[in-house]
Amino acid sequence: MIRMSVQEIADAVRGRVLGDAGAMVSGTVRTDSRAIEPGDIFVALPGETTDGHRFIESAVASGAALVIAEREVGIPVPLVIASDGVIALSDLARVVVSRVRAAGTMRVVAVTGSNGKTTTKNMLRAVLETQGATIAPRGSFNNEVGAPISMLGVDETTQFLIVEMGADAVGDLTKLVSVAMPDVAIVLTVGLAHIGKFGDIEQTARAKSEIVRDLPGSATAVLNRDDARVSAMAGVTSATARWFGLDDGGAPQPDAFIADDVRLTLDGTAFTLVHGGPRRTVTLRILGEHHVMNALATIAAVDALGVDLDAAVAALEAMDRAERWRMELLPAPDGVTVVNDAYNASPDSTAAALRSLAQLTRGRTRAIAVLGEMAELGDLAGEEHDRIGELVVRLNVDQLVVVGAGARRIHLAAIAQGSWDGESIFAADLDAAYDVICDLLQPGDVVLVKSSNSAGLRHLGDRLAGIPS
Repeated sequence: MIRMSVQEIADAVRGRVLGDAGAMVSGTVRTDSRAIEPGDIFVALPGETTDGHRFIESAVASGAALVIAEREVGIPVPLVIASDGVIALSDLARVVVSRVRAAGTMRVVAVTGSNGKTTTKNMLRAVLETQGATIAPRGSFNNEVGAPISMLGVDETTQFLIVEMGADAVGDLTKLVSVAMPDVAIVLTVGLAHIGKFGDIEQTARAKSEIVRDLPGSATAVLNRDDARVSAMAGVTSATARWFGLDDGGAPQPDAFIADDVRLTLDGTAFTLVHGGPRRTVTLRILGEHHVMNALATIAAVDALGVDLDAAVAALEAMDRAERWRMELLPAPDGVTVVNDAYNASPDSTAAALRSLAQLTRGRTRAIAVLGEMAELGDLAGEEHDRIGELVVRLNVDQLVVVGAGARRIHLAAIAQGSWDGESIFAADLDAAYDVICDLLQPGDVVLVKSSNSAGLRHLGDRLAGIPS
């Protein structure tokens, strides 16, 4: 974080100081006392299962130079008392980002969507780091706590700030946009991920639209033209719209970044980029047609920031993976390939992963899908798991292994199709699934492992590939 006095921080969060108000601090802002290093700032937040105030002394013992808390405690370092720790994080981030922006040339890129946020964030980082000092969240720091903490990592040298923005309710992105005020905002998709929180798809679309709704006319909104709910957002923003999507045979658009001739192999994903001048081939080492869309969004966004197109493509082609457990290609014994995509799962991302599996194999080798529960679907959970089971059959996947009670309807829906006889197996837990799969495997098989994080199948994927947990 930039260097600030304790009093300046207190003013930013509308708090009061106990201790030395004139002390200067510039350490990393953290909410996890276990990660505190000398000079850091510890923000004590109450939680559902624990309370950060219990760990203030531990944070101070580890070297915290300042504590922000919601109540008074006796500590030998300055303490800022704020009425709400979560709001204090946003208030402090707003001041810090504003100061850095005013003092230099920092540009802010924000990204949201039901699927693809983290991958696109990583692609943006890969490109922008070649252009200058870049701050981006590690992992999925995208909520009302994680996003401001990421923003607080900027300093006077920062040229690009990337903010991943997730939402649990209408209004969440409005708050984050007011803190970061992006120069470029990307909307990837509006889908069924986390629909249990929003209630229906239209509420999801309303929530996602907030990232572009309040942008000034000088900003750029990068929108998925292939998603009708996303493309409609051009009508609610004053920002300049730029588009990305797959070739649909329509007339070329000068402000669109289009992918044609998408090709998947076990070496990655290739496509032809169509934008303005000569068509060019882009060869990603990352697997999946859906990652083509993420790459297009990235290219459109960095182009709006003035990054040379060739430099952007080169940086994307150098990436060896999108993120741990996201369509991660893992070699296994006997020429088996594991595609570990079990960090998260929604109906849309699971369908995309299955289509990628089918494209990769296409009768050349056996396709095995290992699927677990898709969480946070609310009342739609049963229906959407059924749809995935039916899709597995339609795609002619050779073998299905369904893991865990929460995913059982995938298995039931698959075996209900008259064309299937023994191609689906249900395993109650990870150990049972591992034994089943090991008995099934043949040389050259491609195994897709897909589930929500809570189902834990990412560890099964690693185990199948011989990666120690």
